[in-house]
Amino acid sequence: MRSGRPTTNRDDSGVAARRAALKIGMAVLDRGVPFDVAASATDGLPLAQDRALARLLALTVLRWLPELDLLIDSATQRPLPMDARARHALRVALAGWLRLNTPPHAVVATALPLVEGGPRRLVHGVLGNLIRRPAALPPTPQLPAPFDVQWAHDWGAAAAEAASAALADEPATDLTLKSPAETDHWVAALDGISLAPGHVRTAKKGSITEWAGFGEGAWWVQDFAASLPARLLPAKAGERVLDLCAAPGGKTLQLAARGCEVTALDVSDDRLERVRQNLERTGLKATLIAADALRWQPDGLFDHILLDAPCSATGIFRRHPDVLHLKGWADLAPVTLLQAALLRRATGWLKPGGRLVYATCSLDPREGERIAERVIAGAPRDLIAADELPAGLMPTAEGFVRTLPGQVAGGLDGFFIARLRKLAD
Repeated sequence: MRSGRPTTNRDDSGVAARRAALKIGMAVLDRGVPFDVAASATDGLPLAQDRALARLLALTVLRWLPELDLLIDSATQRPLPMDARARHALRVALAGWLRLNTPPHAVVATALPLVEGGPRRLVHGVLGNLIRRPAALPPTPQLPAPFDVQWAHDWGAAAAEAASAALADEPATDLTLKSPAETDHWVAALDGISLAPGHVRTAKKGSITEWAGFGEGAWWVQDFAASLPARLLPAKAGERVLDLCAAPGGKTLQLAARGCEVTALDVSDDRLERVRQNLERTGLKATLIAADALRWQPDGLFDHILLDAPCSATGIFRRHPDVLHLKGWADLAPVTLLQAALLRRATGWLKPGGRLVYATCSLDPREGERIAERVIAGAPRDLIAADELPAGLMPTAEGFVRTLPGQVAGGLDGFFIARLRKLAD
């Protein structure tokens, strides 16, 4: 099934963009490089449209990888090795044809140069075979193993099906507003919808830096689920708040926009650079500290703390499908030990009566619900109530929040959120 998008490349060009897409795919799938790092393969492309095309092609391959490989295998006498350059070239070519509406003759013409002295005749034959059928993709992609089975087990068949549907295409862009009072204005200006005050969801495409409001710092990109932990922290203007593991900084900006005195801590200055840039663009203020939270010691207690802990990040697969190919059913013992250690350490930095919100952008209960059973169960919980959540979301019976991809129209990232309080002395 094709996406209905207009053709994204010219028939007589696009080889350079496809070569960059192939390099990204090889880096992610063969060497385990995260997409955002692998995407440096586009840096040498002089045209912004070619850089965008290369990224889109590579992401499309990652979204539809099992289906693309099934088509390739159906047109070869013997399966190509998974890391064969010819297979990578065929994936890019089929992604362009079946999802981006590249004309068949351009598909072949731009695929053959990617093989670079390899089995050009084989690539030509496979594409010719599939084009003549003609081949097609199913309405939605299949979640890669083991997530197809595991998410159905953890969250039910309907949630797994919603995740598959969410994987098919790049989702709309969620924005958090510096001023919630201007929600209606920015909904109209950005041709979007709002799921809550201070939020806009838009299907706009193109360079975000050219959208209305970017230059004046009126908003920043942040998945709606990712905005919930800060929304659920009852911090007020003037209160001292710690944002642990703060990069890329959306939550720091949310808290700073309320007038909180925010300390944003992350493990390296490089990770804080994006936070620094967004603070400058929005005109908001926060104190940035590059340090290891397990060794750092604050100079005083905080009114509130937000801990968006390091995790497998499987909950962000809608925008970052590479996580489904990089993570697998990983041994999470090291990261869950880190999460528990950070949580225990952070609770010691709270003032009496203060609140701590713990969150992970993971769909794995080992990083959310199981952490709650092991660590949060021993601390006083501040139960999250239904009236604190946007329409379509409900707290769990334990007073936590679990977001799943299909819970609201247009989808959400997968998050676990819990809130604790420190008893007054």
